[in-house]
Amino acid sequence: MSALKLAITCLPTPVVKWFVSKFEMHPHLSEEATVVIDGNQVYGKDKIQFINSFNEATFLKKYYVHPGNEQYYVHPGNNEIPVIIDTKIGKRDVRLFVYSYKDRVDVVKQYKKKILAYSLLSDNLQKRSA
Repeated sequence: MSALKLAITCLPTPVVKWFVSKFEMHPHLSEEATVVIDGNQVYGKDKIQFINSFNEATFLKKYYVHPGNEQYYVHPGNNEIPVIIDTKIGKRDVRLFVYSYKDRVDVVKQYKKKILAYSLLSDNLQKRSA
C-alpha cells in the first residue's frame, strides 16, 4: 500500500501535465490552428501574435450557455462578428468563438455537441474591441 501511495504522489511531470490537460477549460493553441477574423483567414505574424495573446490570457470565469444557442454566443446589444478559431485538441476538433470587449474577452468553446463559455483577461485581445 505504501508503494502505491508513493507511486501516485510522485508521478512524472509529463504524466501530471497530461492528466491536468484533460480537465483544462482554456486550451493552449498551437500554430496549426486556423484563425478567421472578420471572415478572412489570418496568416503569418498576425496569426502567431493572436495565438500567443490567446494562450497568455488569464481565465476569469465560466458561463452557462442555454441549449439552443450553440451556433453563436451573443450578449444583448452585441452585433459584432467573432474571431473564429478551428483547432484540434487531442483527437477532437474544436471551434472557438472569441468576442472582445473593453473589460474582458468572451470565449465559446464548441466540440461535438458540447458548449462551454468563459471569460478571459488579455490586454492585447481587449484592445481589438477599442
